[in-house]
Amino acid sequence: MSRKVCVVITARPSYARVKTALRAIQEHEDLELQLVVGASALLERYGAPVDYIERDGFDIAARVYMVVEGENLVTSAKSTGLGLVELATVFDNLAPDVVVTVADRYETLATAAAAAYSNLPVAHVQGGEITGSIDERVRHAVTKLSDLHFVSNERAADYVRRMGEDPATVFVTGGPDIDLAAETAAAGGLDFDPFESFGGVGDRLELNDGYAVVLQHPVTTSWAEARDQVTPTLQALHGIGIATLWFWPNVDAGSDGTSKGIRVFRETNGRTNMHFFRTMPPEDFLKLVNNAAVIVGNSSTAIRECSFLGVPAVDIGNRQSGRERGHNVVNVPYDADEITAAVHAQIARGRYPGEHIYGDGRAGVRIADTLASVPLTIEKRLWY
Repeated sequence: MSRKVCVVITARPSYARVKTALRAIQEHEDLELQLVVGASALLERYGAPVDYIERDGFDIAARVYMVVEGENLVTSAKSTGLGLVELATVFDNLAPDVVVTVADRYETLATAAAAAYSNLPVAHVQGGEITGSIDERVRHAVTKLSDLHFVSNERAADYVRRMGEDPATVFVTGGPDIDLAAETAAAGGLDFDPFESFGGVGDRLELNDGYAVVLQHPVTTSWAEARDQVTPTLQALHGIGIATLWFWPNVDAGSDGTSKGIRVFRETNGRTNMHFFRTMPPEDFLKLVNNAAVIVGNSSTAIRECSFLGVPAVDIGNRQSGRERGHNVVNVPYDADEITAAVHAQIARGRYPGEHIYGDGRAGVRIADTLASVPLTIEKRLWY
């Protein structure tokens, strides 16, 4: 009998983080995929990632609406609670053999808690990593709620084991996001027009002379400063003049401030060298990134996928503080002059050699094979 594997996708980045594992689970003869999509992945104002999940050929077993409007600390906590309530019902209806949750968002915590209290084995993808903000606390909390750990590298595996998890439950698979990066690198150049394909807001830009990609999210531990934190980045990229493809922030505490900073800057500066997108499918997004002169902001994409691809990255602030990084990353504070200098230096430096810090391109298959063969149990043996 096939094992029923329930994977919960709740946001734009979590789909990219696990897509190749979904594909491998779906194709595995001993596994049955139960895909649950919820939170911002269902919402049109975040680009409705659910649409391209379905276009990729995945059937959706359940949809979970759990985002409380407001994008502040209170609504983040309430969204977590609502997710816990709704997902408990979903798991009761689907009766999976194992639940898979991804990375470090508040929805990840809701998924792990609902499954653990339902006596369902929990498999966590990308635990054991060190970063700034609330994400690290969530990631480590999910580790303690989980029974299987699919980590990106040996450093992450060591952290999970040091948290008391049974070494036999920790698997260094690499990250499925790196699988997509490997496919992107093999595909080569940009084979689509982002303006025609995905619309967005702003003038059509000339990309042949080089362009920047920007993703800057609010930092939840300083969420009230989000507008002030994004303004120097806007000023720097505007002053540099390079064509800039800017992606809207995730749904987190402070994202209203980030969004307001972008809107005010756009309205007060008229026509700029920036074009703004809500979202696009992971492969197309990575093609844009892979062919960019530089990636700027505070997204883990600059640290993870871009270390593999060798794309020059300017990491701003402390959102990724502590995360293992490659030679391609330069960190700067929220200062327009320092951001400007770093972007110029990274563009002048050009591509870096790719590094396999977070995987080698085979994570999805490894995860599926492990889910099909590993003993499933909720009885933990602690190894303090």
